[in-house]
Amino acid sequence: MTDSSRRLLLRLAPMIYGPSALFGLGKGCIVPMVPVVATSLGADLGQSGVIASLLVVGQLVGNLPASWIVSRAGERIGMLAASVVALAGAVGLALGSSLVLLAVCVFAIGVSTATYNLARHAFMTTRVPVPFRARALSLLGGTFRLGAFAGPFVAAGMIALTGDPRSAAWAFAVALALAGALIGFGPDPERALAREATGGNGASRPGDPAQPLPGVWRTAGAYRGTLATVGVSAALLSGSRTARDVLLPLWGVSIGADASQIALVVGVSGAIDFALFYVSGQVMDRFSRLWAAVPSLIAMSAAFITLSFTHDVSGAFAWFVGCAAGLGLANGLSSGIIMTVGADLAPIDHPAAFLAAWRTLVDTGGALTPVAVSAIAALSLPVACGVAGALALCGAAGFWRWLPRNPPPVQAFPETSP
Repeated sequence: MTDSSRRLLLRLAPMIYGPSALFGLGKGCIVPMVPVVATSLGADLGQSGVIASLLVVGQLVGNLPASWIVSRAGERIGMLAASVVALAGAVGLALGSSLVLLAVCVFAIGVSTATYNLARHAFMTTRVPVPFRARALSLLGGTFRLGAFAGPFVAAGMIALTGDPRSAAWAFAVALALAGALIGFGPDPERALAREATGGNGASRPGDPAQPLPGVWRTAGAYRGTLATVGVSAALLSGSRTARDVLLPLWGVSIGADASQIALVVGVSGAIDFALFYVSGQVMDRFSRLWAAVPSLIAMSAAFITLSFTHDVSGAFAWFVGCAAGLGLANGLSSGIIMTVGADLAPIDHPAAFLAAWRTLVDTGGALTPVAVSAIAALSLPVACGVAGALALCGAAGFWRWLPRNPPPVQAFPETSP
């Protein structure tokens, strides 16, 4: 990588990370408010939970159309389209008067989230040099964590000023408008870096434009071995992360902690998680992806299993705090690992379809694990924590067995390889 390319990347950093940070911040504002709005429209607790889950379902379903848009129209158009759809969803969330409209809007925001994430992931895969890839993607993961961490506080401030929980949706709309303005009127990082690579003679995306682009299903078939091994391990990591979000509040309630104590413990866990996101990128770039993935999953497993044995001990709350902090530490040390490994394994000529298949598999693990853990928790919460710990340990074993010790060389789609 030349010095001029490095300087260009630094100048473009606000354009690369700014839209994702704004989108993540706005989304973080509405996530805790969706069940509240649904309840105000007459939904019971079960219906509110279903509507809130449509955010995850929309993200899972959205990976496939996002691949089609990004492959054919580029990252910039994909993100602009996602901004428009999410803006419509935010306005509907703020003004809608029916549960059906609310559900549609939440689903649309989930689909838009998938497009945003995939567009930036594909850009990083094709444009960021491998020696800096993990740090760049850890920073991208940090923007998502910033939104999840700071968004609820922004929403709380808006609600305190207006007295209306729907005001959080207007905060999301403002963030989307700012992100759309950055994307639409700022320099396009994709084109700028392509011009740099071609010496200013015009930009061309990797791959031969005369060849038909491989679809998601064809790509998944070509990389089925990779997806069935490393991909499943990454799905287990994603599931361990979402299991934490479900089990920590349930555990706090089960041991008799009040709402403010649970919120404080979960907040501290999230703060530790956010504070360490760049450390993960340093570890992956300086040592290997393995040294971020395996230790973090082993630490998650240890925290879950320890928690499962401390429900009825005298210092149950202290153990709860310690295990929550350990889960935050473990998750922070794995920041960006899923995106980085996906970028390492993706074909450089047509990455979007592979990344869509990769993200669909990972998001499926993240969506199904909380459901399974919640079902087990209905019978026994300590057993649910033990199962979560066992799944994390399986993920660590999978990464140890199949994850390359060093980033693999740049590769093309199998059928176009020499």
